[in-house]
Amino acid sequence: MDVQGTVAAGFEPVRDAFLRNFEERGERGAAVAVYRDGAKVVDLWAGTRDVDGAAPWAVDTAQIVRSATKGVAAAVPLLLHQRGQLDLDAPVGTYWPEFKAAGKDRVTVRQLLAHRAGVPVLDRPLSLAEAVDLETATAAIAAQAPAWEPGTAHGYHAHTFSWLLSGLVHRVTGRTIGRWVAEEIARPLGLDLWIGLPDDEAHRVGRVGPVEETEPADSPALRLRPKPAVTAAYRDPGSLTRRAFGVIEPAPDENDPVYRAAELPGSAGVATARALARFYAATLGPVDGGGPRLFAPATLTLARTEESAGPDRVLIVGTRFGLGHMLHGPASPLLGPGSFGHPGRGGSLGFADPDTGVSFGYVTNGMRKTVTADPRAQALIRAVRASL
Repeated sequence: MDVQGTVAAGFEPVRDAFLRNFEERGERGAAVAVYRDGAKVVDLWAGTRDVDGAAPWAVDTAQIVRSATKGVAAAVPLLLHQRGQLDLDAPVGTYWPEFKAAGKDRVTVRQLLAHRAGVPVLDRPLSLAEAVDLETATAAIAAQAPAWEPGTAHGYHAHTFSWLLSGLVHRVTGRTIGRWVAEEIARPLGLDLWIGLPDDEAHRVGRVGPVEETEPADSPALRLRPKPAVTAAYRDPGSLTRRAFGVIEPAPDENDPVYRAAELPGSAGVATARALARFYAATLGPVDGGGPRLFAPATLTLARTEESAGPDRVLIVGTRFGLGHMLHGPASPLLGPGSFGHPGRGGSLGFADPDTGVSFGYVTNGMRKTVTADPRAQALIRAVRASL
């Protein structure tokens, strides 16, 4: 495998782990980037642009990153709070009156962001056309009755997070969340990252698809098997798990231009690994090449502070969430206890670790069944840790 790109001295283990993913873990095409203290120290790519093709992955190849989009989108309410435009402890209905329906009048912005609002499912799944229409989809989630008493438990809002965040941001700012991210984050930082892929960038994006799940004999992933309760939840059509991941019906084709162009901040962002790593670097401080520091110290503290922990009513396993970001824990191991970010189901991952000054981005076109802890990304994290 011909690995392209650069690594700074001391970070060679990341290149070795990246190559091993292709040789032993079935990787088809991928990229990884790492920043430390605002400077890029790893920028690698290899394989094919399309999971089912032969054209090589290029320096500017981007991919859909599924729920890794949530980590970028979660920065928006935090920045609005930082600017004094959003009160985290106010009821969502203060900004979005229609959301008060069906017993949700006391749901706070903080609970919404921490997956505690109780609306991970819809009584009637949406078609793709309905899901990508902001007015239709936000009206559906505003009218939905919660599956549990809001604030009393947490459960991963896999797809509905898109409409919850879209509805809130649109009513606070008058802008769609995709436009807000483009104007306030991506453009100032020079990021190849979109929530709502523009037509003139579509030629850069590869096709994603499933890949065979293989592991080297010494892989820690071989020692981890889904709990029977998790397996049963994914098989049961009536479970919150199946329903949460099935709120768009039929399941969308992620290679469909309509889906990629949709402003779905919970699932359909498109990015390069370099952009994910640079975004998270900017949450920690200044970055090389210029661009704003995103988070003030108090906001950075908010981003890494636990809001939800323990048994997750949707994912079944124990999870940890801050205000929209997943936090380091057994279900989603990141670099260290203070890390915050978000994985994408099937592989992609972005996060920041304030304690080491490290930020990380990994994207792939080969989707595995993993939800929160892909073995390829975990191998790269271990290599980053060994390089520090």
